[in-house]
Amino acid sequence: MTAPQSVPVPVPDHLQSFLALDLGLKRTGVAVGNRLLRSATPQATIRAEGDARFAQVAARLAEWQPEALVIGVPYHPDGASHENTARALKFARQLRGRFGLPVFEVDERYSTTEALAGGARDADAASACIILEQFLRNLS
Repeated sequence: MTAPQSVPVPVPDHLQSFLALDLGLKRTGVAVGNRLLRSATPQATIRAEGDARFAQVAARLAEWQPEALVIGVPYHPDGASHENTARALKFARQLRGRFGLPVFEVDERYSTTEALAGGARDADAASACIILEQFLRNLS
């Protein structure tokens, strides 16, 4: 298993704080972080679906006031898309439309595997943290 190739992400310098989401069918991992420290902190996982999920996201946005969102987008190991890829991309579009914040998509292959290998008690939150840290490391 190899991690996806990392490339610099062009993000405007004025965007400093981020909230990351790792979408799942029943749970959505959450992490917050900032550009200065280039680190992320896991938050309580959202255990909701549909509109209830968006209400929980809205509550996190009100609490943390991020300037942008980061969404993990899953792919097969060979880079091919699958059903969850489309689901995550749709979620990203919905977030843009509902909340009016910039949304950055990050290839999240192996983030859950890495979270579990690291002994995470909440693999969803740990995966969101890994996604956000990968994003922050690759800011240009």
